[in-house]
Amino acid sequence: MGLLSAPAGVDKREYWGFSLYDWANSGYVTTVGTVLFAPYLTSVAETAACGYVGTADKPCHTNLDVLGLGISPGSLAFYVVTVATLISALFLPVVGAIADRLERKKLLMCGFAWAGALAACCMVFVDGGRWQLGALLLFIGNLCLGSSMVVYDSILIDIAPPDDRDDVSSRAWAFGYLGGFILLAINLGVVTAHEALGLSQGTAVRLSLLSAGLWWGAFTFFPFLKLRNRPPTNVVPVRSGSLMKQSFGQLAATITHMRAYPMTLLFLVAYLFFNDGIQTVISVSSTYGEKQLGFETQILIMTILLVQFVAFFGALAFGRFARRFGTQRTIMGGLVLWMVIVVAGFMLPERQVVPFLAMGVAIGIVLGGTQALSRSAFSQLIPKGREAEYFSLYQAGERGTSWLGTLVFGLVHQITGSYRPAIVALGLFFLIGLILLSRVDMRRGITEAGNPQPTVV
Repeated sequence: MGLLSAPAGVDKREYWGFSLYDWANSGYVTTVGTVLFAPYLTSVAETAACGYVGTADKPCHTNLDVLGLGISPGSLAFYVVTVATLISALFLPVVGAIADRLERKKLLMCGFAWAGALAACCMVFVDGGRWQLGALLLFIGNLCLGSSMVVYDSILIDIAPPDDRDDVSSRAWAFGYLGGFILLAINLGVVTAHEALGLSQGTAVRLSLLSAGLWWGAFTFFPFLKLRNRPPTNVVPVRSGSLMKQSFGQLAATITHMRAYPMTLLFLVAYLFFNDGIQTVISVSSTYGEKQLGFETQILIMTILLVQFVAFFGALAFGRFARRFGTQRTIMGGLVLWMVIVVAGFMLPERQVVPFLAMGVAIGIVLGGTQALSRSAFSQLIPKGREAEYFSLYQAGERGTSWLGTLVFGLVHQITGSYRPAIVALGLFFLIGLILLSRVDMRRGITEAGNPQPTVV
């Protein structure tokens, strides 16, 4: 069996449909969420606030006026992500409850994906001092990404039996990194050769943002065509009324009964902490490299390309480790490595490319594996019929929607004026997540949820 082929127990058509949505949305996650948009929006905000783009030697310390509050231009993007995730905490559970009641689940997923892709395409218009437009589009894109991922993650349970979920989840993440790598490589060429193409660097960046939206929207047609719809099962009965009213009723019932699944709840809380750390490292890495370490955009993109390339193999390797050592222990090992990474990041010297690239390799090794295995592990702990609703709570800490981490990072930067203490502060999230995860009894949680036991957990 090839590294990326469908496991024997999974329908090949649906396997490819599922995997190619990771390929599709990774264009947005890498080009927009990870590399280009946060530093670009920061530069646009700095131009509006200070009249120039801040650098490591000449930073911009003038605040923006946002609803009467003084907001540092360097913290703007992270505050937008924070607000988007707080809104998601109210919105995504309703999306999940609706998805569990719909037969056409894939249409809901693709609808959110296409709306997010449209927002990404509109980022091409963010120039001059239009930081407000940029903040709004980032908010919409992240909210739509989270909403589509709620439904997408729940489909994993539909298409893969328990013993195959680690493999399917890990391979889908690997596909995502491969797709993100390809698009980012193209955008690296555009940004690097912008003068030869007759473009300013800002125009090259905005065209790259447009390409991410087109990539996300176009490749979403593959899961739309290949995934099958299934009738809802074991939906909690509620009083009659509109679909929205029924969905809120199902959400209330799930929260009320969640105490019956203490291991599921404990895993979710652990995930909230350590994934907030992961997502914050991903979202701030390019800003940290540009504003704190003084690297040009081309160096940042090459580093992220390296991360994507290594993460492709890292995700596959973590899937193999999970089959041998168990999913929970493999995730915990990854969290220890994440703590080492943020401490090393604090000590990185300015304008030294080799240590920065070494950091990228380390991140790539653990990035995809910890996230892919967390998704498959959580899927084992969900009661039947509440997959999308439970994944909506899970998604509150998923990629591009972390809020505790970005809030802490933004606040520490605003207080200290430096990104170095902000990056090392993220180690606390990995430590708390590791402690909580070590207390999860996976076998007990799977039994409590009424699911079949996989061979290795």
